[in-house]
Amino acid sequence: MNDDKRSGGPGKGRGAGARGGNGRGASNDKAGGPRRSMFRRRKVCKFCTDKVDYIDYKDVRLLAPFVPERAKILPRRISGVCAMHQRKLQTAIKRARQLALVPYLTD
Repeated sequence: MNDDKRSGGPGKGRGAGARGGNGRGASNDKAGGPRRSMFRRRKVCKFCTDKVDYIDYKDVRLLAPFVPERAKILPRRISGVCAMHQRKLQTAIKRARQLALVPYLTD
């Protein structure tokens, strides 16, 4: 009876595999050793490497990779652009939208 109360009732066993794991924590290594984190390369600003100081709002090919299909402006953490160029990119995309060079929405 006490086991039923702790486990959440009959039929709702909360054993080692209740959450879908293998009962050994977060490590899914075959060898069972400590899990190493995957090395992630630091994103470098595309505009800083090309030494671009002005982002032209009329250049749709330059703006297109930063506006995906849903027509949202990609955030810095995804695009890898520095803060200064992200602000300039944002204003360039908004200006291009006003002139209908870049869409506000997609159908």
